[in-house]
Amino acid sequence: MHAPASIEALFIGRARPLARNGESPVLSGIVKSSLEEPVQLSFRGLSGDEQGDTVFHGGPEKAVHQYASEHYEHWRSRYPDSRVPLVPGAFGENLSTTGMTESSVFIGDIYQAGTALLQVSQGRQPCWKLNRHLGRQGAALAMQISGATGWYYRVLKEGRIARHDRLELIQRPCPAWPLERLIGALFPSDLAADNLLDEWLQAATIEQLSANWKTTFARRVQSGRMEDWTRRLDEP
Repeated sequence: MHAPASIEALFIGRARPLARNGESPVLSGIVKSSLEEPVQLSFRGLSGDEQGDTVFHGGPEKAVHQYASEHYEHWRSRYPDSRVPLVPGAFGENLSTTGMTESSVFIGDIYQAGTALLQVSQGRQPCWKLNRHLGRQGAALAMQISGATGWYYRVLKEGRIARHDRLELIQRPCPAWPLERLIGALFPSDLAADNLLDEWLQAATIEQLSANWKTTFARRVQSGRMEDWTRRLDEP
C-alpha cells in the first residue's frame, strides 16, 4: 500500500456560461472555487458542484475528478502566457493532490477520504470546453496525448470530506492496471502496436472500469478500429 496522500485543495463550481470571442456561450462547470470548509459527498458528487452538460459530464461514474498538482509545471511550460493561471483548479478538478499520478493510481482503487469511500472508475476524456476555457485550440488534444488527464471516482459510501483529509488506499483489486496503462490503451500513440487489440480485449473485461469505457473497448475489439474523436476534441 502506498503512503497516504492528502487533499491539498478542494474545488466546486456552479454551471455558468463559458464564453469565447465571437461565439455563443455554453454552460460549463469547469470554473471552480476552492473550499476551506468540509463538504458533503454524495453518490453524484460534491454538494454545490454542477455540470453544464449532464449527458457527458458528472453522474455516479464521474462523481469526483482528481488531478495531480505536479502536472501543472508541464502545462505552465507549454502555455507560459496562459490567460488562465495554470495552478490547481484550473482544469475543473474537484481534488488536488501531490504524490498521486496516473502511474501510481490503479483502476478500481478504493480510497478512504474523510468519512467517504471512493473508487477509481475511469480516466478523463478531455473535451473542447477545455480549449474554450484556456483560449487554446488543441489544449484538449494535448492533454489526451500527454496521458496526464486525471481520473474520476465513483462514490461507494457517502460522507464528508475536507481539505487536508488523507486519501488512504483501502483496496487495490487491479494491480496490473495502473491508469497510465488504461489511458494508453484508450488513447494509443501507436495504432500499429502488436499488443493493442489484446489490451482492448483485456480492458473490456475489467469489472471495476466504468460501463462507458468497457463498451468503448468492446466495440473496438469487434470492429478492429477506433472511434472518431473530432466531435469531442474540436469546438462545434
